[in-house]
Amino acid sequence: MTGSDGEQALAILGPQATALVKELDRIFTGWGLADGAEEISAPPLFPVTDLEKFDVYTNFPHLAWVAGSLELTGDQFRPVEGKFGPGAVTEARYGLPHATCYGAYLFHEGGQVADDSLVTLVNRCFRNEDHYSGLRRLASFQMREIVALGSFEHTQEVLARFTGRIQAFAAALGIELGREAAGDPFFQNDSGRALMQKLSPVKYEFQYGDLAIASVNTHRNFFGERCSIRLDSGEHAYTSCVAFGLERWLAVLTEHFDTDLDAALDAVRAAAAPAPAAAASAEPS
Repeated sequence: MTGSDGEQALAILGPQATALVKELDRIFTGWGLADGAEEISAPPLFPVTDLEKFDVYTNFPHLAWVAGSLELTGDQFRPVEGKFGPGAVTEARYGLPHATCYGAYLFHEGGQVADDSLVTLVNRCFRNEDHYSGLRRLASFQMREIVALGSFEHTQEVLARFTGRIQAFAAALGIELGREAAGDPFFQNDSGRALMQKLSPVKYEFQYGDLAIASVNTHRNFFGERCSIRLDSGEHAYTSCVAFGLERWLAVLTEHFDTDLDAALDAVRAAAAPAPAAAASAEPS
């Protein structure tokens, strides 16, 4: 663990932890690919103008990190006591995302998608939290997402399927997860969707104790409108996403298996393996 001012805000994963995170990501990615998702790759930062379209700096200013180049006149570019002082950074034109799914909407911006589109991607996410707590809460962590775009029915069917998969996977690992409706100010600037959010939760978290390690999220047509993503009918696309915090899963498995990461890796592989009957039915006759 490392971080400024003594905070455990960042993690360098060792070989065993890296192997476990990669296996988890392979499994979650595989769930998406099995449903027909196409995998895309996004950069770890975006222009502020892109993130601003999603009200990121209005609804989540407390989480935001931005990046700018150094001011090279005088000595402002020199850090003092591990920090760059006021005036050391020029205007910040890039933002560090706090969620992975933004890349999926920007990828499809201005385009047309089928009613049953599905993509998956993983990215580094960055959050300016009020405190950090090892692997449980980091300033930078990896998030794998499966993002549905298309009809509203499609977006909800994807969330229902993945809810079942998450619960079954956790049960196979012997991990008890709660499913809790989460308060999220995402639609704070949209009165119609904000009201609907109050009437019907749009985000559910899967929690191990007080730690959310996965979530399913309904956005309705918010991103479709903001990125001008349309269906064949001309209607703006609806979206939803399933998110997995990889280091948070690592934290839970480390605790559950009493720091024996080899045992955790074996258990993860066993939990993800198809049942014998399902495997047999998949074999060609």
